[in-house]
Parts: sequence; C-alpha cells; structure tokens
Amino acid sequence: MSIAETETPPGAHSHWDLMLRTWKELDLPDGWRAEIIEGGLFLVAPPTVEHAHIVSLIQRELYREFLRDGGGLSEASVHQTLDVRVPLRTGVYVPDLVVLPYSAMEYEPEAMMSDALLVVEVTSRSTADRDRRPKLWGCAHAGIPLYLLVDRWDPETDRGEVTLFSGPENGVYTSATKVPFGKEIHLPAPFDLTLDTGGFPA
Repeated sequence: MSIAETETPPGAHSHWDLMLRTWKELDLPDGWRAEIIEGGLFLVAPPTVEHAHIVSLIQRELYREFLRDGGGLSEASVHQTLDVRVPLRTGVYVPDLVVLPYSAMEYEPEAMMSDALLVVEVTSRSTADRDRRPKLWGCAHAGIPLYLLVDRWDPETDRGEVTLFSGPENGVYTSATKVPFGKEIHLPAPFDLTLDTGGFPA
C-alpha cells in the first residue's frame, strides 16, 4: 500500500505535507531534479545537449520580447528549473521554463504557479508521458493561460511537434495549436511572439 492510499490519522501530517518535506530533504547530484506529480516522487536526469539547446532557443526569443520597447512583458521574467507547487494536484513541478510577473516572486511557490503566464516543457524519453498528461492537467487546473509542449517524439506523428495549449477551463485546455518542427508557432498576448522552431533538433 502506498502512502497515498493510507488513511491519515487525526493530528498527523497530511500526505501533501509528507511529500513536500521528503522532496525538500532530498540530496541530489548536480544537474538532477525531483518533482512531485500526482502525489508521486520522480527524479529527473540532467537534460541532453539537444534538450538544453531547445530550451536555450526558446529562452532567447522570450528575452528579446522582454527587452523590446513597448512589449507587453517588461514586468515579467523567465526562469529555468524553478520549482512551483500545485497542491490541488499534489504536485511540485520544475518546468524547463516558466514566465512569471515580477510581482509573483514576492509570494509563496503555490501562488507563483497560479500567476504564471507561460509554462514550457521539452520532452525527454523518460519524462514525455508526464509532460503530455499530468503536468498538462496540473497547469490547466492552476489556470495557467499557456502551456507550450515541445514534444520531440509526438506519439501521433512520430516526429518533433510543438503544441501550444490555451484557454484553461475546469482543469482542461480548450484550445491546442500544433506545428511540426521547422514551422512557426505564435504565442498570443501578452507575448505576441512568433516562435521559429526551425532550429529545434529532434
């Protein structure tokens, strides 16, 4: 029987508290990350060169928009591997990229997740299923307006695809736009950014 299935006696720590404490106390090798997804603890190996290159390309385009005169993101910042919490889904996510308003950094990680403007996940072989399903659902439940999934092995096409999920309602995204690697995909306001995926390695 897992911890999630046991009954919590009165006065004891909740399952969420226990998972969070365990996560905080982990001593991981450099480059490794740990996430709590749907109440389960997962270790994430350091990214490959190809994975890191895609993250770097997206981050560079976001920074250009942040620095553009008259852009809508002058009061926002982009972060790599910042932990954000989704208690409603019993989760601690460490997205490849997350865009937050500066004001959100004054609050606890739980509040930061609900304030996020964009979450970006680039799939690895070991994390793809979690990026495609539970983390997508968690971000939709948190009301994050945009979830950008860079899927290097899309199960429907067996090739690299980029999908922008938007319009979260009742825990699901109501809209999705997908393009293959090599095509452009547009991020709506406040980004108003067209992302060229031509340099994404499969």
